[in-house]
Amino acid sequence: MKLTLTSSAFADGQPIPAQYTCDGEDKSPPLAWDGIPPGTQSFVLMVDDPDAPDPQAPRMTWVHWVLYNLPASCTHLAESVQASNVPPGTQEGVNDWKRTGYGGPCPPVGRHRYFHKLYALDVELRDLGAATKSALEQAMAGHVLGEAQLVGTYQAA
Repeated sequence: MKLTLTSSAFADGQPIPAQYTCDGEDKSPPLAWDGIPPGTQSFVLMVDDPDAPDPQAPRMTWVHWVLYNLPASCTHLAESVQASNVPPGTQEGVNDWKRTGYGGPCPPVGRHRYFHKLYALDVELRDLGAATKSALEQAMAGHVLGEAQLVGTYQAA
């Protein structure tokens, strides 16, 4: 069975509802996964936008959310995850707003794609503090047992 990532708020390739963006409540969407590979010790979740700042002329990938060391027993994240309600042991990395936590879609122009990426790892990562996406990718190297992604789109009203 392959690792899969879904949301009850939007389907893969479909628009993300405004409540999960800066135009709404800017809360994280509910996420669920299954098909966990044998030997999984932890998960990493990253959300990024490769279309920043303009999908017609992208110049960077903007990181919206970074979580790591989600427990192997974890199979979902409820809507509106905050530091106070992440699963025990989960650590928050830093996003491109230079803060921890979820920062929802807030595109300045055009329709952007938001990649929700889940990685199953064969280790629990050492404490990297408020690590960046890049630092986590380096720490994960050689430890990924499976990966899944869910893509949502959003265009400001």
